[in-house]
Amino acid sequence: MKTSEPLYPTLLKTIQQAFQLKKNPLPWPKAITAGICSGIPVLMGLSAGNLQYGMLAGIGSFSYLYVANIPYAQRAKKLFFVMVGLALAVGLGTWVAPHPLTSAFLVGLIGAMVTFLFGAYKVQGPAAIFFVLAFSLSTGMPLDPSAALLRTGLVFLGGALAWILGMMGWVRNPHGPETTAVRLVYQELAAYIDSVGSRKAQEGRQRLVPVLKAAEETLSAGQVPWQSSGQYQRLLLLNDQANAIFLDVLEYSEKTGDRLPPQIGRSVRSIAGSLNEKRKRKDWHIQVEETEEEDKTIQRLQANVREANDILSDPFPPEPSQNEKRLSLWAVLGGSFDKNSIVFLTAIRYGLILTVAAIVAYSFELNRSYWVTLSCAAVMSGATIIATFHRAIQRSIGTLVGIMVATIILAAQPHGLIIAVLIMLLTALTELAIVLNYGLAAFFITPNALILADSMGQNHSLSFFASARMTDVIIGCVIGLVGTLLIGRRKASSLLPHLIAKTIRSQQQYLLTLFSDHRKNLELKQSLERRKMQTNLSNLKIVYTTATGEIPSNKTKLEYMWPVIFSIEQVGYLLESSLKSSRCPILPDTTLSQLLLVFETMAKSAEQKIPLGKKQIPEINGFPQLEKEIRELQDALQMSSKA
Repeated sequence: MKTSEPLYPTLLKTIQQAFQLKKNPLPWPKAITAGICSGIPVLMGLSAGNLQYGMLAGIGSFSYLYVANIPYAQRAKKLFFVMVGLALAVGLGTWVAPHPLTSAFLVGLIGAMVTFLFGAYKVQGPAAIFFVLAFSLSTGMPLDPSAALLRTGLVFLGGALAWILGMMGWVRNPHGPETTAVRLVYQELAAYIDSVGSRKAQEGRQRLVPVLKAAEETLSAGQVPWQSSGQYQRLLLLNDQANAIFLDVLEYSEKTGDRLPPQIGRSVRSIAGSLNEKRKRKDWHIQVEETEEEDKTIQRLQANVREANDILSDPFPPEPSQNEKRLSLWAVLGGSFDKNSIVFLTAIRYGLILTVAAIVAYSFELNRSYWVTLSCAAVMSGATIIATFHRAIQRSIGTLVGIMVATIILAAQPHGLIIAVLIMLLTALTELAIVLNYGLAAFFITPNALILADSMGQNHSLSFFASARMTDVIIGCVIGLVGTLLIGRRKASSLLPHLIAKTIRSQQQYLLTLFSDHRKNLELKQSLERRKMQTNLSNLKIVYTTATGEIPSNKTKLEYMWPVIFSIEQVGYLLESSLKSSRCPILPDTTLSQLLLVFETMAKSAEQKIPLGKKQIPEINGFPQLEKEIRELQDALQMSSKA
C-alpha cells in the first residue's frame, strides 16, 4: 500500500497553487453594494464633522459581507445576529482593552464560538474573521471603557444600514434564492437525463444529488411559519416532483441502461428555463414533449414531467402534504457538540491558536498588536491545512504589495470626501478579488486598513504604519500556520473510519424505521433517526474534505475512500426520497433482518479497516436503485479496506 506523499513535492505544489486564480464569476452587484455600504457611514461622519464616528459605524457595515444567496427569511436572521455580534464585540473590546491578558482570552473565545456556530449551521461567509477584527480594532483604539456603549451603538447603526441593503432584494423578488435553487435542480436533472446510457451518466448523477440536497435545505430555510405564499408552495411541489422524476430515471437506468427519449430532457430543461427570474409569472408554462412508449417506467416518468408542468402553470398550487420543518437550535448544535465532531475540534483549535497569537503580541508589546491577531485569524480561515498554507503565503505577499499601494495613496495626503471614495473603491475591489485569489484581495485590504488607521488620527508616519503592519502580519501568519500544523493536523484522517461506521449505522436505524410497520405511529420527517442520519452525513462530508487538505496526507487511501463517501451519500439520498414516495413498502421481518446484517457488516468493515465479506442484498420491492447503491457501497468498502 502506498503511504503518504513525500512532503517536499507536496509543499512545492501547494506553493504553486497559492498563486492560481480561480475561474469564478465576479460578484459585481455585491461588490458595488459593499462599497456603498462601507462608504455611507464615513460620508455621514464627515457631514457631521466627526470622521472617527463614521469610521466606527463603518465597522458595522462589515455585516454586508455576510450576505449570500440564501432565502430572505434566513438572511434577515443571519445579518441581524452578525450585526449584533459585531456591535457587542466592539463594546466588549472597548471595555476590556486596559487588560491585555483578558483581551487575549476573550478574542480566542469569540473566534472559537463564531467558528463553531458558523460550522454547525453551515453558514456561508467570512466566518469569525470580522468578529475578531471588530474586537481587535476596539482594543487598539484610545483607552476609554466609558465609551463602550457609544461605540457599540455606532457599530449597530452601521450594521442596520447593511441589514437594509442586504434585504432590498426581498421587495423585488421575495423568493429569488429558492427559485434559483429549484431552477438549478431542473437544469442538472435535464443534463442527467440526457446523459443516461452514456459514460457521463455517473458524473451527471454525482453533480445532481448535492444540488437536490442543497435545494431541500434552501427551501427549508426559506419557510416562514406564519406565512406561506403560493410561489413558495409551488417551489416546494416542484422540488418534490424533481425528486420523483429522478427516482424514475434511476429505476429506468438500473433496469435497461439505455438512453431515454430526448424529448424528456428537453421538457425538463424547459421547466428550468421557465423559472428564470427575468421571466414573468404568467410565462411560467411550457409545452411538454412526449413520445409513445410501452415501457411503464418511461410512461410514469412522462406523467411526472407533465405533473411538474401542471404545478408550474397552476395559479393556485395545492399545499404540500408535509412541509419540511427546520431542526431546532439545540438539535443543530447538539449534532456538532461532540468530541469527534470536526466542527467542534476546529473551533477549539481556532480559539486556542488565536489566544496564543494575542498573548504573543501583547507580551512583546508590538505596535498595533491587533494586526498579529487579525493575520492569524485570516490565515486560519482556510477550510483545510493546505488552504491555511495558501492563506499564509497569499496574505504575506499581498500585504507587501498592498503597503506599496498604500504608500502611493497616502503620499497624496487624501482627506474628506476622497477618503470615503477610496474606502468604497477598495472595499468593492476586495469583494471582486477575493473570489479569484485571497492574495489579490490583500492588495486592497492592506491600503484600506492603513487609510483607516491614518484617518483615525494616529500620530505616526506612514513608514511606521507600513513597517508595523508588515512585521505583525508575518508574525501572525507564522503563528497561525505553525499552530494549525501542530494541533490536530491528521485528526480528520483518523476520524474517517469511525465516522463512516457511525453514518452507516444511522442509515441502518433510519432504514429500519422507514420500511417497518412502526412508521405508522411516527412522524418520520421529524424522527430522531432521520436527524441523526442527516447530521452524520453532513459531518462525514466535512471530515473527508478536511482530510484531503491535510499535510502530509495518504492520497491513495483517500482516493479509495471517495467511492465509499459517494455511495453513503447516495444511500442517504435514496432513503430520504423513499420517505416521499407513495410506493414506499413495508418490508417483511426477514428482509429487514438481512438488511440490518448487511449494514452492520459494512459498519464493522469500516471501523476495523478490514474486509469482512459480502452479504446478500435482499430485494427492496419498488426500489431497485436502493438495492444497487447498497451493493455498490459494500463493494467500495471492500476495495477501500484493501488499499
